[in-house]
Amino acid sequence: MKALLVCGILSSLLYVGADVLAAMLYGDYHSFTSQAISELTAVGAPTKPLVHPLFTIYDVLLMAFGVAVWSSPGRKRALHLAGGFLIGIAAVGLVWPPMQLRGTGDVSGDVPHIAVTGVIVLFILLAIGSGSWLFGRRFRVYSLATILILLVSGALTGFAGSRLAAGQPTPWLGITERINVGAYLVWVLVLAIALLRFRIPAIQANSPGATTGRPQLVTGDSSQRT
Repeated sequence: MKALLVCGILSSLLYVGADVLAAMLYGDYHSFTSQAISELTAVGAPTKPLVHPLFTIYDVLLMAFGVAVWSSPGRKRALHLAGGFLIGIAAVGLVWPPMQLRGTGDVSGDVPHIAVTGVIVLFILLAIGSGSWLFGRRFRVYSLATILILLVSGALTGFAGSRLAAGQPTPWLGITERINVGAYLVWVLVLAIALLRFRIPAIQANSPGATTGRPQLVTGDSSQRT
């Protein structure tokens, strides 16, 4: 189980590493601030052969982590929802169609990419929302703050994304998208670390972690764990 939980940490680190590495190798990828991550895996992008396998590994790691969340002891409903949505994110990511290269088509050519992106975004929001109830108040506030960041940065990213196909300038697109993706990746990492270090309170009303906002340390033998 611990190995599967570690997959959550590895998945976030791999995603960031793939983004940085591919952007460094892509000669025409001039700016982290104005170009999207999806451009690294676009149809015909020179970095696609490198990035696509790395993102496939990311999806496999995320799916393994989702299984670990589903199987963790504690609040079964929240765990099943959060784990199920994480598995869904990974499964949809495995069939995520690439976008067109900047300036090589119109918006209609990116409809499949945009539609699948919308499904992934929905699953991310649902995973964080359901997972926010796993620990105490502080984790719930952190999760809700993450959702707010995703909504704001996602709206800004979507507004600028429509200009990609036409090859128009997209200042700050890279920043808003990386804030969006980064906030989600950090949440997954934090959740993985929390599940590795703490136990989930089984009953909120009787749980010290629920009133103090602090997850409970795992103590005693495994028979005492909820």
